[in-house]
Amino acid sequence: MGTGCTWLWGEWPVARSSSAMFLTPFLIAMAMVFSEASANCPVLCTCRSHMVDCSGQRLFSVPPDLPLDTRNLSLAHNRITTIPPGYLTCYAELRVLDLRNNSLAELPAGLFLTAKRLAHLDLSYNNFSHVVANMFQEANGLVRIDLSHNPCLRKVHPQAFRGLAQLRDLDLSHGGLSFLSLEALEGLPGLVTLQIGGNPWVCGCTMEPLLKWLRNRIQHCTSDSQLAECRAPPEVEGAPLFSLTEESFKACHLTLTLDDYLFIAFVGFVVSIASVATNFLLGITANCCHRWSKASEDEE
Repeated sequence: MGTGCTWLWGEWPVARSSSAMFLTPFLIAMAMVFSEASANCPVLCTCRSHMVDCSGQRLFSVPPDLPLDTRNLSLAHNRITTIPPGYLTCYAELRVLDLRNNSLAELPAGLFLTAKRLAHLDLSYNNFSHVVANMFQEANGLVRIDLSHNPCLRKVHPQAFRGLAQLRDLDLSHGGLSFLSLEALEGLPGLVTLQIGGNPWVCGCTMEPLLKWLRNRIQHCTSDSQLAECRAPPEVEGAPLFSLTEESFKACHLTLTLDDYLFIAFVGFVVSIASVATNFLLGITANCCHRWSKASEDEE
């Protein structure tokens, strides 16, 4: 028994020493990884697990030199007004870009040329006035775009979302849109959710194609129909957008036949003759009055 006990106590230090030999390189490698990540992390930002969080730091410009393996970048709740061209060139692994609640009015052309894996883009609560053609060019992997709460947003170019076949969620709510081209949405076959409420929609004849498209897609695409209301014309002000029927746009399809044109021409001709006759009679009456007045003066 004594020999067995001596053997156990004699082997324990060897086992501990062997484990330490294996663990030490691993711990050193991990320390180097964390040290490198901290070294590349921009000032005022926190970096961990491929995520860079620079939100709420009152930044006026985007931070330079992010870790090259950044997948999630949050620049939300700052005062950023512009993004330099080519800012995302080195970050091919980027999946999520959060730019909400800044002062952005536009994005530089070609910003997403290398952002092939970008899936989620948040541009809400900014100062965008229009979404230009090819604004998201080359970001073909986008699944969600949030452009809500841009009160100055008045126009969306028909080619704004071209090439975004994988886009599932599009939020255009609470902006200044009065019209949205159907062409801007027809190229989005994967669209599942469309938010358009809180805009001052003008529900005239130009709205009919969009409304028909939305109704046909209602089984495949959900929309915030309760929040989408008409702001004009006056006869439908405040009416829910989806309460409008084909009868609402009946006046948009009125066409004139040949008989209608002939009747209008006849009425115009009659009105012209009547006008000429009236002017002739007024002229004769004025002339007679003038002669009568002159004759009365001569007699006196």
